[in-house]
Amino acid sequence: MNSATISLALAVFAASAVETVEAVTIVLAAGVTRGWRSALQGAVVALAMLAVLVAVLGPLVVRAPLSGLRIVIGGILLLYGMQWLRKAILRAGGAMAKHDEDAIYQREVARLSAGGSPNRRIHDRVGFTVAFKGVFLEGFEVVVIIITLGTSGRDLGVAAIAGLAAVVIVGSIGAALSRQLSGVPENSLKMFVGILLVSFGTFWSGEGLGVHWPGSDLAIPVLVGVYGALAALLTALVTRNGRKLAVADAA
Repeated sequence: MNSATISLALAVFAASAVETVEAVTIVLAAGVTRGWRSALQGAVVALAMLAVLVAVLGPLVVRAPLSGLRIVIGGILLLYGMQWLRKAILRAGGAMAKHDEDAIYQREVARLSAGGSPNRRIHDRVGFTVAFKGVFLEGFEVVVIIITLGTSGRDLGVAAIAGLAAVVIVGSIGAALSRQLSGVPENSLKMFVGILLVSFGTFWSGEGLGVHWPGSDLAIPVLVGVYGALAALLTALVTRNGRKLAVADAA
């Protein structure tokens, strides 16, 4: 297994884990407040619809011309990765509130509880809808991550295994604990994933445009190092500027 395959597996696993944490948090909130039967039904229906979507769209993506596909996917990963990286840097620098799964869980519980007391022995529409929405939207992002990274990296099998492993592991932890997964360092994961996505996006966009990277796939770890150093520098700048503003306000 070469460095590119390892980097691909890590990127897919980490990104899929982040999305799965959010989905599991929503399902747990729906189950606790509206009843587990409806919440689990919503989650299962969402997973079934995602499976159909993958069966229909997956072959179309795989059959697309690789050069053009890499330009498109590389651009998507750059935009997606920069969005994740920007938020992670601002949160690490203290300029934006950190993504708090405890707060999300409590907010979902409060919102669902406001919908009235459900009869837990029958189907609850609110619990079903909330669980379905959370699993489908976050699951769709996992599907996009697996297909785009796997296809561009010429190893869809590794990407699928890594993504499935993340979903199974995080989902199993959620089922075992029956609580929100606040212990998962999601903000750190998003920083790491953002760096990987931007690195892969740069590499594949360049390949699609005909760029010959020195060392071929070995350029990916170098790009990860460069973007990681840049993220650390930007985080330090955000932190320093935040402290200067705090001092100015205090004065």
